[in-house]
Amino acid sequence: MKVFLTGATGYIGSAVTERLAAFGDAVSGLARSEESARKLERLGAAVVRGDLRDAPVIETAARQADAAIHLGFEFSTDAEAVDRAAVEALIRGMRASGKPLIYTSGIWVLGDTAGAEADENTPLNPAAAVVWRPGHERLVLRAEGVRGIVIRPAMVYGRGGGFAAGFARAAMEGGVAQYVGAGENRWPFVHVDDLADLYVLALQAPAGSVYFASAGPALPVREVARAAAGDRPAEAIPLEQARRAMGPMADALVMDQAVSSRKAMRELGWNPKAKGVLEELRLFRGQATKPQNS
Repeated sequence: MKVFLTGATGYIGSAVTERLAAFGDAVSGLARSEESARKLERLGAAVVRGDLRDAPVIETAARQADAAIHLGFEFSTDAEAVDRAAVEALIRGMRASGKPLIYTSGIWVLGDTAGAEADENTPLNPAAAVVWRPGHERLVLRAEGVRGIVIRPAMVYGRGGGFAAGFARAAMEGGVAQYVGAGENRWPFVHVDDLADLYVLALQAPAGSVYFASAGPALPVREVARAAAGDRPAEAIPLEQARRAMGPMADALVMDQAVSSRKAMRELGWNPKAKGVLEELRLFRGQATKPQNS
């Protein structure tokens, strides 16, 4: 299968590219720089030069592929418009083909689950930071002649990335791991390698499928930050202070969320195997503090 990826060299995209290549798929990925192109080549993928703003490039690459996975995201004030234009270009390239198009959303579209465990039937109440995302999900799921699929990852960890590793790096570099609010709210997690497995499996999913990607129990943020900090302090940042620094993201970080991934396990045979986030953090700290000559 020929699979085209946006965001192929990103945190999640790199893992997905590796998995697809390991399964023998011919992967192509969008690369906006020489560095990204070289990384794609090391991963065994073909290079499509361009970025998320190059709609004709995206449309052509999608038309030439057997499947497409949208993992790219531009962190800018134009994020919503850039994402929508990329989605529309992918749809144009795949319209009336019946080919699978996977859109990457996230658990923040749920809003606060108020202590309950949510699943794919739970009504959405998106955080302000991603209030536009459900509309982009619908574009993909309702696209004519496209096998639209949506994956909503939990907080991703592993390979030294994600918010959890960010706590650890902050503690090691600045002496303290900071979290927003009291830290009693819970985050669900998924290891990036397990998530990559789900993307590969989801290429076979029927049109209109939506899957949460979460493994293990949701954990209090304060517990995760303390585990990441190790013998260094973890401290709370008042929400109002965080809002001034982060904007709407601060409110997303204090949501209490728990989600079920039983649908992905039942329908796709997804079977997460990675170490839990707390154990992963202990390993990450150990590797980060190991002497270079050891």
